[in-house]
Amino acid sequence: MKTLLGPGIFLAQFIGNHAPFDTLSHLASWAAAQGFRGVQLPTLNEPVFDLRRAAECQTYCDEITGMLATHGLVITELSTHLQGQLIASHPAYDRLFDGFAPEAVRGNPDARAAWANEQLLLAAQASRRLGLSTHVTFSGALAWPYLYPWPQRPAGLIDAAFAELGRRWRPLLDAFDDAGVDVCFELHPGEDLFDGVTFERFLATVNDHQRANILYDPSHMLLQQLDYAAFIDIYHERIRAFHVKDAEFRPSGRQGVYGGYENWVDRAGRFRSLGDGQIDFSVIFSKMAHYDFPGWAVLEWECALKHPEAGAKEGAAFIERHIIPVAQRAFDGFAAVPTSAEDIRALLGTETAAR
Repeated sequence: MKTLLGPGIFLAQFIGNHAPFDTLSHLASWAAAQGFRGVQLPTLNEPVFDLRRAAECQTYCDEITGMLATHGLVITELSTHLQGQLIASHPAYDRLFDGFAPEAVRGNPDARAAWANEQLLLAAQASRRLGLSTHVTFSGALAWPYLYPWPQRPAGLIDAAFAELGRRWRPLLDAFDDAGVDVCFELHPGEDLFDGVTFERFLATVNDHQRANILYDPSHMLLQQLDYAAFIDIYHERIRAFHVKDAEFRPSGRQGVYGGYENWVDRAGRFRSLGDGQIDFSVIFSKMAHYDFPGWAVLEWECALKHPEAGAKEGAAFIERHIIPVAQRAFDGFAAVPTSAEDIRALLGTETAAR
């Protein structure tokens, strides 16, 4: 069995205009001081990480990994969540999603999608140069506005949406395959891949592509009231990345899963800092150890109440406590008795039949 790597931290929620959150060097020093050993890097903030340069220049990649190493850190994965969102975007969200893209392609969905496609191709090459084996992203969404079937969905609409999603992602999955990198989709409401059933639909459209895998985040599953522990039993072979994020769901007589359009702090379901929510991480880390999860336990901090820096410091210690150093021998091995094939037949009472 393998011991999980960690703790790591996703830096997206911490990047800012002032030290220590303004440069990758400053962020690395801060993250190491909190107790983290790995950083998951967003790729849309060039002053922090220049994706194109990383895809094209090995020297730049070596400088980044060398600088991080001086702080005792490594890169866990690169993230293209925002770019992945734009691979497939329903027109209802065009104006809002334009904010994820450069000004030159805003107001032009086709140009925006082409830009996002190029970004993913760059991420495949950058991941290869950095020696990474996994990449994390979003799938994008064409069918999401039709989640609740009212008015009644036309027959074939969902099949057509997933066929198109697969058509757009298949060449990208092939590019990541050429780079030797798994694409791990974060299953997330708002994306067309948001649970096990939708992931299976997608797999069917890309012929069970070996590079189509899962970023497991139990917080999104709790808020959907999905069995997040059983999910690991079913999909562990496809789970290649792990966001450690807590959540709570406290329905009332006034609201439930859909949250009544309330802000996050007033929703029945909301994200919480690690240890402040309802998720049983002891079960999750046990299952990850049981199934030999090969990657990092990465904190994604999102909380409606707690200050992010407090959440980060507590989160590093929380992950450290939950990582299970796996056993290298059976706990009852001390009582083992040497046995031969003849002994085993005798124990079963089959030695006569064997003659």
